[in-house]
Amino acid sequence: MFKARHLLFFYVETPLHVGAGRASANVDLPIQRERVTQYPMVQASSLKGALRAEYRHQYNLKDDSHEVEAVFGKAGSSGENWAGAVSTGDARILLFPVRSLAGVFAWVTSLHVLESFRRAADLVGQPLPWTLPQGEPGADSAWVGSKSQVVAQGKVVLEEFSFSAQPKGEVDAIARWLAANALPQGEAFRYWRETLPGRLCILPEDAFRDFCLYGTEVQTHVRIDPDKKTVKEGALWTAESLPADSLLYAPLMAMDVRNGKDSLTAHDVLKQFNFLQDGHIQLGGDETTGQGWVAVKVYGG
Repeated sequence: MFKARHLLFFYVETPLHVGAGRASANVDLPIQRERVTQYPMVQASSLKGALRAEYRHQYNLKDDSHEVEAVFGKAGSSGENWAGAVSTGDARILLFPVRSLAGVFAWVTSLHVLESFRRAADLVGQPLPWTLPQGEPGADSAWVGSKSQVVAQGKVVLEEFSFSAQPKGEVDAIARWLAANALPQGEAFRYWRETLPGRLCILPEDAFRDFCLYGTEVQTHVRIDPDKKTVKEGALWTAESLPADSLLYAPLMAMDVRNGKDSLTAHDVLKQFNFLQDGHIQLGGDETTGQGWVAVKVYGG
């Protein structure tokens, strides 16, 4: 049983590509997605690998050092291996940015996403203080806050799709909670915290799924032949990325160290990840071109 639990939020600051390892019909290098919903995600193995790399960097450790193996586990022959003390779940989508006719862009979500988030919060022992509106948005409706910035003449126009705006007090409460607890609290994020209540929209689940499927960023990559200054044969491909300003969340849990040598408790283990609070890490590929920078917020304890 995990004895210490946090909830991690990841605010995407540059396009994030965590590859699925296979091509799709439209993109050579698609991102990871949930099997059933097709929502973007970062699988736990990818996230844990990034946390391990950042842990090593923060404490200036080698990958096979005693400290790293105590926290993340060790693979070896019988009697010389043990499971890690830290565990992370998948990073799942919470807010997805979509171009808006009014207010430049909106953060969209759905009842299914918010209820899944509530379940994750319960898992880490942090019940959420807000409630969701009763019922569900109609097929052509969007629930918005009382002072929404993305409503024009009673409509929310996202990309080429129009929704009737329905103000809900619960949307205001959810947005205020997210601004205070899910976004980094530094001065650099003040604008985003202040505008979140005016940009949040709860959409019908089918509409949210479609934006997550077709509203991602697709980048075209080429390699130039240095002599001919033309695209090298076979060196043209496309890669999908989660757009900047997306918000994801993941549970981070710990047990006592299990190597039989150290006496680090689960709470001691999670304290070693305090460097994540309002910090930055890189996830996914293309890190040498500035991709995958995310701002991290730690919630709970």
